[in-house]
Amino acid sequence: MRRLLPHPIVTPVLAVIWLLLVNSTGAGHILLGILLGWAIPFFTLQFWPDKVTIYKPLTLLRFTAIVFIDILLANFIVARLILGSPSRLKPAFVAIPLALKSDIAISLLANTISLTPGTVSALLTADRQHLVVHALDVDDAASLIAAIKERYEKPLKEIFEKC
Repeated sequence: MRRLLPHPIVTPVLAVIWLLLVNSTGAGHILLGILLGWAIPFFTLQFWPDKVTIYKPLTLLRFTAIVFIDILLANFIVARLILGSPSRLKPAFVAIPLALKSDIAISLLANTISLTPGTVSALLTADRQHLVVHALDVDDAASLIAAIKERYEKPLKEIFEKC
């Protein structure tokens, strides 16, 4: 079964992404979405270094919801900051110490931070112990670090790393 469907979670996700991109639920698009959802993981299998194991799927759903809410709220906050008084902004680079060890978890943390308006992942240190993040407005670096670790890193550790 694993040879025919190498990534059973990725397949439906890609199919749904296809349907969202084409903005149609016609039978042809559904069939094409399923075909793409199967073909992309199948033909890229050699590029996937490790099998991804999700230890807590419900935590993944909760994490996804939190990220969507944070993205939505951050859009309004950034708009208010930019339209308000851009001269009062305090941009800063902040090094976040990482408890994560797996490549997928670190990658998802960096991508989550970059997806949230107002922050961007700038660098993963060579020793993989810190992720350097640029934030648009930083009053307190310690509170930014604590928020990222609690909201994003902790659930990713539960989801992708055996505790």
